Amino acid sequence: MADFSELVATAIANADAQAELTASRARIIATADETRRKIERDLHDGAQQRLVSLALQVRKAQAAVQAEVTPDLRQLGTELKTIATGLSNALEELRELARGLHPAILAEAGLGPALRAIARRTAVPIELNLRINDRLPEPIEIPAYYVVSEALANAAKHAHASRVTVDIEVVDGVLQVSVRDDGIGGADFTGGSGLVGLKDRVEALGGRIELQSELGVGTTLFAKLPLEGNAQEFLNRGLQGLRR
Repeated sequence: MADFSELVATAIANADAQAELTASRARIIATADETRRKIERDLHDGAQQRLVSLALQVRKAQAAVQAEVTPDLRQLGTELKTIATGLSNALEELRELARGLHPAILAEAGLGPALRAIARRTAVPIELNLRINDRLPEPIEIPAYYVVSEALANAAKHAHASRVTVDIEVVDGVLQVSVRDDGIGGADFTGGSGLVGLKDRVEALGGRIELQSELGVGTTLFAKLPLEGNAQEFLNRGLQGLRR
């Protein structure tokens, strides 16, 4: 009986340690997501607004200068136009950076609109099949968004795919995300930090992620994220730790 009690105690201790490890991963992810949101807000409210203001001032000066007829002022107007164009390009690059950190549309409108926005910006043709009607919990929408975003980026940059199919649905309380491309294949979780980060993020919420990528066949990234149960419990622990 003493040996059995010791064995049970060890099993309980191991289970508690595993739960704490998972909770710590959830806290790290929750902290990172909150940091990304803060950076995105700071970029939007600070640097972007200043660039917009400067661009408007330059455009106004350009219009005033071009109203004059002297060659020197016309040359100055051309230079001001070049500066205004550069400011507009820098502003667009900053917006793209902010969207990559944490897209505002994801927080405001949900997973569906955010993924449609990605599909419109991606060079590879995308078939997007969204079989979800309601907003999902934010902690589930965020990893689902990044799974699709990373897979689309890999399909466009590395796989040389000509078409990508994205399927998203909820089955028995689990969000299932599938991204398939017809590219060159050969992807794996050791090939870069992007896929490894996705794996950590999904598993921290009690989910799992699989990768099938045979050479010459294409790549399929498949993730399952439970909407209830352990994933939510782990997340709550992470958020409680973050608040403390």
